[in-house]
Amino acid sequence: MKDKFYQYIQDLQDSITSKLEAIDGKAIFQQDLWERPEGGGGRTRVIQNGNVFEKGGVNISAVHGKLPKSMQAYFNVGDVNFFACGLSLVIHPKSPMVPTVHANWRYFEMYDQDGTIVDQWFGGGQDLTPYYLFEEDAKHFHTVCKTACDKHDPEFYPKYKQRCDEYFHNTHRNEARGVGGLFFDYCKASETMSMDNWFDFVTEVGNSFLEAYVPIVEKRKDLTYTQEQRNWQEIRRGRYVEFNLVHDKGTLFGLRTNGRIESILMSLPPHVQWQYDHHPEKGSEEEKLIEVLQQPKNWV
Repeated sequence: MKDKFYQYIQDLQDSITSKLEAIDGKAIFQQDLWERPEGGGGRTRVIQNGNVFEKGGVNISAVHGKLPKSMQAYFNVGDVNFFACGLSLVIHPKSPMVPTVHANWRYFEMYDQDGTIVDQWFGGGQDLTPYYLFEEDAKHFHTVCKTACDKHDPEFYPKYKQRCDEYFHNTHRNEARGVGGLFFDYCKASETMSMDNWFDFVTEVGNSFLEAYVPIVEKRKDLTYTQEQRNWQEIRRGRYVEFNLVHDKGTLFGLRTNGRIESILMSLPPHVQWQYDHHPEKGSEEEKLIEVLQQPKNWV
């Protein structure tokens, strides 16, 4: 399973980066191959200063070795070995009219001292973070997510949509990071779902990513915007940074397992603002976004 999934994310990285380069028309992804001293490595691809994308990363990694003490406590296990692989992406467009997007699809195995698999699971999801709310964009993104889920279980979309709303939430701000999408974790074999079934589901979601995001980019990338709207985008990006550094499990896992810092922090945007006690004007488009972030909506 780990070989099959790692091959899948390598191919998915190729298809996503080539499509995003074609949309941008100027910038191309810079590739870094890296190795982790304790075992494994990855292939980081970053795009910067493009026509459409100010900064973005589409990274894959496959790491293995002894599970660090900090993560043993987290998973409530003793001395075990692990294997983890996944694709993680964050794209920050230049225009405030184009939403930031994040996605991740991953697979994890844990072994006893004899090398026998004692636990294994899939996780992942995809979510959208707009700076200006175009409701049709949110509906499109969620419709694609629901279609992918419904092919496997009609209960998946409402369940994983709710988990996304709960997870990507800046509790210290009492607001969502964006308009959500899907989030699933610890997807393990059961009476109704084998690991092969989970593989089919996770790859279905992965394959839906470009369909969910690209039409939104193409629709919004040439809209005009003002410096004030750009300022708002940078203020909202600050909330994105706060979430990733304070709450995000993937970031914390990478930092605690001696991951590659540049790859872990590639999710951070290049230009951000933190203005003291900033509030949007009453009745403005900016306030409209905040209202939606304080109360999740059903988009489909």
